[in-house]
Amino acid sequence: MMIAAEWGSGQVLWSMLWLFVFVIWIWMIIVIFSDILTSDDLSGWGKAIWSIFIIFLPFLGIFAYLIARGGQMSERSAKASQQANEATQAYIRDAAGVSTDADQLARLADLHTAGKMSDAEYAAAKAKVIG
Repeated sequence: MMIAAEWGSGQVLWSMLWLFVFVIWIWMIIVIFSDILTSDDLSGWGKAIWSIFIIFLPFLGIFAYLIARGGQMSERSAKASQQANEATQAYIRDAAGVSTDADQLARLADLHTAGKMSDAEYAAAKAKVIG
């Protein structure tokens, strides 16, 4: 109880601020290391040098990395996000069995050329797909 009595609201707020700054710092290190390791335009030596620089001189290394390659980080992040979104959409379309009109017409043409559909059936199905 004596410890709680010694801590004022200012000290609690100050401690929370430092904890928040520490968490942000750790998050920046994680993001920068993931950017270094997933970067296609850096060679293995470049990745090693940046990693060593960040490990042994963390403040200087992180700020230098953000200055030198910060703009490219957002481009790579946006590109990765777009690729993940496209992959997710393709998976959803595949799992749901949804296909485009062009896919349906190609399947109908394959069935017609294989002789599994008559001309009348092909025309009717094609009209149904086209609308």
